[in-house]
Amino acid sequence: MSDIGRSNSDYESSDDDITWPSAFTLIDFIDTYVDARIDLIERRLHETSDKLRERATSAKEKAAEIIRSRGSGTRIDESSNEDDGDKKLPAAAARAKDFYEREAAKYKLLLSKRVQNLSTKWKDAKVVQLRDKMSFCFGVFNVLGSALLYALNPTWLHISYTVQILYFLPLRAYTYKQLKYHYFLFDMCYYATILNLAFLWLFSSSEAVFVAAYCMTMGPLAFAVITWRNSLVFHSFDKTTSLFIHMYPPLVFHAIIFDYPNATDRFPALEGIHKLQPGMALLYTSMIYLIWQALYWKYILIERRHKIGEGKGQRTTSFSYMLHHNHGLIGRTLSNIAPKWRESAFMFMQFAYTIVTLLPAVFILYDSKVASGMFLLFIFGVSTWNGASYYVEVFGRRFEKELDALRKELEASSSNGDADDDVSTAKPECEESNGKNPSSKKDS
Repeated sequence: MSDIGRSNSDYESSDDDITWPSAFTLIDFIDTYVDARIDLIERRLHETSDKLRERATSAKEKAAEIIRSRGSGTRIDESSNEDDGDKKLPAAAARAKDFYEREAAKYKLLLSKRVQNLSTKWKDAKVVQLRDKMSFCFGVFNVLGSALLYALNPTWLHISYTVQILYFLPLRAYTYKQLKYHYFLFDMCYYATILNLAFLWLFSSSEAVFVAAYCMTMGPLAFAVITWRNSLVFHSFDKTTSLFIHMYPPLVFHAIIFDYPNATDRFPALEGIHKLQPGMALLYTSMIYLIWQALYWKYILIERRHKIGEGKGQRTTSFSYMLHHNHGLIGRTLSNIAPKWRESAFMFMQFAYTIVTLLPAVFILYDSKVASGMFLLFIFGVSTWNGASYYVEVFGRRFEKELDALRKELEASSSNGDADDDVSTAKPECEESNGKNPSSKKDS
């Protein structure tokens, strides 16, 4: 699952004559932009090379003209000094020519390296694009397939969830380990995922496990879509995985409770629970939650503290992320608390967040199919809005930054070209004066 993109078109055409405006995709647009940028750099390279050659030729002609003009006005008593100057002027012109040729070669090499690096990055980007396209297709089919599976045979929905989570979790663990985000894997959402699998396949007759799994799934796990701004971005595998972890389990429990035929045969725990008792729900959920909180505190905040701290690879946890990024109300509140109390306050706020978010599930969602369905649509709508914002705003800002970087690069190149103009006019005079100063010093 990931962000929703518009798939319908208002245009109809045959296979031989496709004239959709939407056929000009984002990838085509980026491809056109990069090709134009490479062409612009190459033209800049040719223009600069021609300009440097013209400077060298002009300096050489100027030196030759000075030699000719001085040759007609020499005096006999200063013939030795003038001969020395005349010998040094061609040498100065040659040095100026060598200087311009070296500068032209350096500039040409620099631009060639830039073009080569850009081409290499673009070729690598094509591999990333293929992966993103596959993720996009998988996300679209996952949304469509899950809806069809729910409508045609909801008894298979928890099997689909299990198969996919066994695919997503190992990949998430591998990628997060590479990025040093692996301590996120100890967060409550992954603990709730394991709890859900335990109920579906090991403890389907346990009322305590069912109540805790249902409350944590329809409570903090579902509300995490809002808290962590999960986005329905089809092309991003990371965002697809995050949304699947938080969105798919509520759909599974909704199907088990309201649309699973003979659910008590497969899940005996539902037989005696026609209505959730608030005290029982809070007790079971709190017990399961506190087990996770104790393990998290012991392993993350005590045993692994020295590796997570500064100077040890800057490994990130949900606590450090919220604190340093002021993420949401919890992050802003933590930044205003004294450092020695922040960890305790973080655990307390997490527990309070869990209790508050599971209240709708206890008092409303379990008893009403309509309310539960509307809640799922609301969470799905939030993820869709976040995905739309990502596509429109993030891609727009990214392209704007690319254009701004290109503009600054061209302005810098132009300013360097103007500086080279100043050097080209000053260099022959300097060489020329150097040719005359030795004779004047010798005369004095």
